Amino acid sequence: MEVIVTIASLTLIWLIWQLFKAKRFNKFKLQIEKELKPKVIEHILDDLQDNSSELFPNNQVHQEATVYFWTQYKSRILQAALQREIIDEKWLKDTGNLRNSQHLFHIEQQYLCRS
Repeated sequence: MEVIVTIASLTLIWLIWQLFKAKRFNKFKLQIEKELKPKVIEHILDDLQDNSSELFPNNQVHQEATVYFWTQYKSRILQAALQREIIDEKWLKDTGNLRNSQHLFHIEQQYLCRS
């Protein structure tokens, strides 16, 4: 009987730990949406304006399409923030989100931009 109680207790503790990790991951995804997305959009629009030329006018439609592409998925927002040096690995470690970012890249790997 004690073995069953021990196994049940360990299972309950494991489930609580998984719930805690899931809540942290969801909070990280909200942080990407609220903090990083506006910075990424601003940086993209600035880059498009700076690189505008007669050959590549980067008009409103192009800007909207580029912003849509980079902000459609959380993994792309994070990828753009890392590529454009809005954040770095130190920021991910300092906020305790390095593992969450690795997990996000893993589960949304089909949405990452491969260039």
